Amino acid sequence: MSGGAEAEFRGRVHTAVLAWYAVAGRDLPWRHPDCSPWGVYVSEIMAQQTPIARILAPWQSWMGRWPTPADLAAASRGDVLRAWGRLGYPRRAVNLHAAAKAMVEHHAGQVPEDPAALRALPGVGDYTVAAVASFAFGNPLPVLDTNVRRVLARIAIGEAQAAPTPTRGERDLAAAWLPDDCADANRWNVASMELGALVCTARTPQCATCPVRDLCRWRTAGHPAYAGVRKRPQGYAGTDREVRGRILALVRDDDAPHPRADFDPCADQARVDKLLIALIADGLLEHSRDGYHLPR
Repeated sequence: MSGGAEAEFRGRVHTAVLAWYAVAGRDLPWRHPDCSPWGVYVSEIMAQQTPIARILAPWQSWMGRWPTPADLAAASRGDVLRAWGRLGYPRRAVNLHAAAKAMVEHHAGQVPEDPAALRALPGVGDYTVAAVASFAFGNPLPVLDTNVRRVLARIAIGEAQAAPTPTRGERDLAAAWLPDDCADANRWNVASMELGALVCTARTPQCATCPVRDLCRWRTAGHPAYAGVRKRPQGYAGTDREVRGRILALVRDDDAPHPRADFDPCADQARVDKLLIALIADGLLEHSRDGYHLPR
């Protein structure tokens, strides 16, 4: 397809997806025009490896308690971990706390707008930089999460899914697919993400209700199966991550320090000892004469 024809194709897809999103996009508080950059930032950190449906109530509670970076920076790490609750990957809470302190110390208590400054914050990668830049500041860097990668793989290339990890080619493709208009580009970032989350899903895509069903190259090709390298599924039951979670749950749900013996049911003794050392090193636990407790 020639360059002009490809540009016309992208334009038709943009028009259809943006119109669909205007009607079908979820009404999430961090998408409201009056949401602060801090609110957007918190939502993006919470949504790392966690479904949107699980973060809505914690985000609302978090923003009610710590509406600015300075409010969070003044809290203890223990309070932050308790508030994080069962969102999983609690190191994200530690990183969020550290990022709030960095914002207070180096950015006048604000989320930095500069992408390089964003990238320097703890726990921030390429996706979070692009998402915060686009959704908080209207700077449309190409946002490339799992959903967007799948949408572009299917619509633009005609493949069932993207490679296990993002490639340079994918990043170039995402940049090429940003609309020229700044406002449209920001809307495309969130609309394509929403399309992947609600319609163009990994296992059961709802092709019959897709706004670009007549344009999708994967559908036109007859939904060919993915033939590339597959990512090995990661289990949870019985893993160190599960045991770490059980240890933290015991400590988080009780303000009193826990003696070492309280963790014996979690796993064998040597394994628990190894994980306790790792949790302390990660800043998620502290140990005193009275036992193990959240950081104070």
